[in-house]
Amino acid sequence: MSVQSLTEAVWDVLSRVNDPEIHKPITELGMVEKVEVDDEGQASVKVLLTISGCPMRNTIEHDVHAALQGVEGITGLDLEFGVMSDQQRDELKTKLRGGVQERVIPFAQADNLTQVLLIASGKGGVGKSSVTVNLAQALAARGKKVGVLDADIYGHSIPPMLGIADADVTGIDDMILPVPVGDMKVISIGMLKQSRDQVIAWRGPILDRALQQFLADVYWGDLDFLLVDLPPGTGDVAMSLGSKLPNAEVIVVTTPQQAAAEVAERAGTMASMVDQKVVGVIENMAYLESTCPHCDQTHRVDLFGTGGGARVSEALTLRLGYDVPLLAEVPLDPAMSASGDAGVPLVQTHADNPAAAALTGLAERLASRKRGLAGRKLNLVVN
Repeated sequence: MSVQSLTEAVWDVLSRVNDPEIHKPITELGMVEKVEVDDEGQASVKVLLTISGCPMRNTIEHDVHAALQGVEGITGLDLEFGVMSDQQRDELKTKLRGGVQERVIPFAQADNLTQVLLIASGKGGVGKSSVTVNLAQALAARGKKVGVLDADIYGHSIPPMLGIADADVTGIDDMILPVPVGDMKVISIGMLKQSRDQVIAWRGPILDRALQQFLADVYWGDLDFLLVDLPPGTGDVAMSLGSKLPNAEVIVVTTPQQAAAEVAERAGTMASMVDQKVVGVIENMAYLESTCPHCDQTHRVDLFGTGGGARVSEALTLRLGYDVPLLAEVPLDPAMSASGDAGVPLVQTHADNPAAAALTGLAERLASRKRGLAGRKLNLVVN
């Protein structure tokens, strides 16, 4: 095979090597600066990293070596790494934004088809974050491209629940690359802190700016779903996201007891105040399945009362004027919290667990919904 043919073959296999964070070919991203092959079949390749000290350098190095092993006629590889110039990074950022230089929130655009689900609760301690990570993992397992935004600025808990508590994010100047977790992309303020014990005490404009950066400055790519873990209550974050994500839908998480249900109703009402649709209610910790020591049969034990999810569903249906169904009743199971502590969602390790099955069933129903523009605000002006 001629030197030219070998060079073209090397370019071809490199076009199938993806950047592990951006998930696009390194050739398409302008990361391959040089490909040369000598008469002996020795290849020389230079790859430009987005930043100095890129944490994914070893992965790229491994993938390039693996790709070239399959090229017949290549006898060896001299792989060199460099760093993009400021101009090259600007060109990359513009390319990733679809040729648009100005930073906008892609999910707020009229033609964006990502289904944005805000996971809300009236109060803390109802398992909202556990529901978020398990629902996200179940959607990803069904072939969906899923992003997870931990918008609980003060009580961020998503990173440890996904085993990335110590993960660092990569920045390309003012663009942030989310941390990949399997087929998901995740971002949290916890990844940007100097230490895990650092306290975040933001309010007003600073908090609003942080949310803007998470939505506009993070390179999410083309997502089927973006799940946003909201802080409990009806405070600044819920109000801010109302204007930033006008087409988002809300799922309210509650527990069975009356007190929790009453507070959960307020979270749903808050969504309607910012013109977001409530698609349903999840009752978490709905019951405990226990084996009776007398009859060896499994019985349902209502530790926290009954009917909270149904009450929230009925109240919001009446208040909002459209059907707000009870989407799932998730049983209480110590395995759910244990999986969160271990950093692996329960739906991934024990799919047949009743709690996992309830959330998997919901994910299947959500995944079957077609992405479309029906019911979206299209900002059309009729002259």
